[in-house]
Amino acid sequence: MTIDKRLSRSRVFPPGSRLALALEYDGTQYSGWQRQASPNAPTVQGCLEQALSKVADAPVVVQCAGRTDSGVHASHQVVHFDAPSARPEAAWVMGVNSNLPGDIAVKWVSPVPAEFNARFSATARRYRYIFYTQATRPALLRRNVTWIRTPLDAKAMHLAAQNLLGERDFSAFRAAGCQSRSPMRFVSHARVTQTGDFTVLDIKANAFLHHMVRNIAGTLAVVGRGESEPEWVASLMESRDRTLAAATAPPNGLYLIDVDYPPEFALPATVPGPGFIAPLLD
Repeated sequence: MTIDKRLSRSRVFPPGSRLALALEYDGTQYSGWQRQASPNAPTVQGCLEQALSKVADAPVVVQCAGRTDSGVHASHQVVHFDAPSARPEAAWVMGVNSNLPGDIAVKWVSPVPAEFNARFSATARRYRYIFYTQATRPALLRRNVTWIRTPLDAKAMHLAAQNLLGERDFSAFRAAGCQSRSPMRFVSHARVTQTGDFTVLDIKANAFLHHMVRNIAGTLAVVGRGESEPEWVASLMESRDRTLAAATAPPNGLYLIDVDYPPEFALPATVPGPGFIAPLLD
């Protein structure tokens, strides 16, 4: 069923309705998610708020489930906002999309209770980091994967990633400028799989520290190249020392692919992306 057939032009959300909205975006051209004061620093939040405000004919401010860095993508970002005007469901999707640049798109909108908060109601976030291993650099996927010339040992990387599971102190994978009060995070799964020329890290946690996934990906790549043993990751976790881990992996291979919420909010189901890799994995 297409989006057009699912959307209703007669289902109108009254003013004051709290709405959850899912979108996808290619983060290449943006200075991250968060709106910035400088007009020379385009952001996903800024573009989305501008498009929503145009449809609403009134200012709209959104809050997201997880702020992505410059160059990072999302196949499933969730935001919420309070509608200042009565608009049909189709307007909040098709109308907003017509006012967004081509690399940002709304997927659906859904009414939620007033207590719903895209960030604080979320119980988990899930990311995928995609390495492309080929002797020659990619052209079509150059903005959407991280290219490594030599093959990676996905089995060794997966074994190393198991040292991340559970509630742990992730100081060894925390950016120097991270503003989180605590380095403790609960990782529920961390899997590395190989499909063709793609090596994919799939990781889910209650929340992530600044650069945490990219720092983990960079370290696992060292294991995948055979430069360190899988047990190295366990020693890094114990050290809590960021300077001992590998360099931060580039942003273009990283995707926010899902956000979990309690079932009472009844948000639409998610098919984890991104679309070009998902059919090969699930």
